[in-house]
Amino acid sequence: MANWALGKFLTRQQRAVDWAVVPATTREIDAVVRYCRRLVSRRALIAAGVAVVPLPGIDWVTDVAVLMKLIPDINHAFGLTPQQIERLAPDRQVVVYKAISAGGGMLIGKLVTRELVVRALRLVGVRLTTQQAAKFVPIAGQAVSAALTYSSLRYVCELHIQQCVAISRELMLPAPTTADESR
Repeated sequence: MANWALGKFLTRQQRAVDWAVVPATTREIDAVVRYCRRLVSRRALIAAGVAVVPLPGIDWVTDVAVLMKLIPDINHAFGLTPQQIERLAPDRQVVVYKAISAGGGMLIGKLVTRELVVRALRLVGVRLTTQQAAKFVPIAGQAVSAALTYSSLRYVCELHIQQCVAISRELMLPAPTTADESR
């Protein structure tokens, strides 16, 4: 049943040429969440593999590069890139921007820059500092460094996925009406 929902949703996305649609049902949201989590797991494993290399600093560069690619991919899967938000009806755009400002989604609906990614990585700053120190311990330190990289990327991306889910659920609600329209 879950594969059917994902297949149907991705087919809808492929028909939309270069932009995805906002998931319209709970089933579609769940399918996108599963897709994004698999994507995050794969890329976090790659970053963890780089973290094993005993060169200080290379893992930071990799973490930033991975997040600069992952965050826009997650936004795109949920239909929340700046270009996709512009294509929404004006009342839906208001819902998205209000949800972004209320929920603190600093990476949703924005051009993802290196500075924004570094700010997001500060959420896990202690882990990443420990990771750098662990690199100087042979073998075990590199394993710890890889584990911390993996868990840090998963944590940051999971927070972002949850923010996207909250906005998608807001968009499932009926559009707000003004007092003039209700008369």
